[in-house]
Amino acid sequence: MAKKIKKVETPIDQRETFVSLMKSFADSDISVAEKLETLYDLQQADNEIDKLMQNRGELPTEVANLEEELAELQEKADSINDMIEEFTKTIANKKQSIIDCDNQIAAYKKQLESVANSREYDSINKEVENQELERLIAEKCINESKVAIANAKADLEDIKDRASIREEDLAAKKAELESIVESTAKLEESLVAKREACAAKIDERTMSAYNRIRASVSNHLAVVTIYNGDSCGGCFNTITPQRQIDVASNKKLIICEHCGRIIVNPDFDQK
Repeated sequence: MAKKIKKVETPIDQRETFVSLMKSFADSDISVAEKLETLYDLQQADNEIDKLMQNRGELPTEVANLEEELAELQEKADSINDMIEEFTKTIANKKQSIIDCDNQIAAYKKQLESVANSREYDSINKEVENQELERLIAEKCINESKVAIANAKADLEDIKDRASIREEDLAAKKAELESIVESTAKLEESLVAKREACAAKIDERTMSAYNRIRASVSNHLAVVTIYNGDSCGGCFNTITPQRQIDVASNKKLIICEHCGRIIVNPDFDQK
């Protein structure tokens, strides 16, 4: 018994020409006519979904931007709180250093009462001076840390005020967006289901080309019909009579030589 030859699938290349796509377009489980009509239906579903997204305007972007800004403000607030904690620890450490210095100074001064010679006296006095200097440095550090904490707390209050305003804006934007989404939820669900049903009938290579064309044009129209009897419905350039006949036959994939869009039979508009 002869072995069944397994078909080798050519990997999809995002840079492939439409010539290669047209050659493989007919190689499908469904007819070319049905495939073309499915592409048209897919485009119509995407058009309606695009309209729903447009109705939401800039709200999704505004919500995302506000959430990002609030996250950044929270990060700054956390950083400031960490800084305040470090300065607080520094103050505690320096206060302890002052206590240690005072104890050392008291001990050295007591030693001065029983020195044997001037050399020992000068040496102990030098140690007292060093401890007094250390004490002054610690006091300076404490004062600077207190000023830094005060400034940090002022910055923190400013951040909290800004965050409070942004939170109110975010709540309002979210409520507005949720209201719009809720009002069109059922329609969006049915359109997405329609789109998925169409996409399931189309091979991966054609879907890749369709998505690539949609992404490359400003109006996101990858599939168009003939406009005004003789022009591409995407770029409005004139289509030759022979290509018009090919489009009407529903027997092959026709690509506009000017804009690269897929042109299908205008009769699909009537179905």
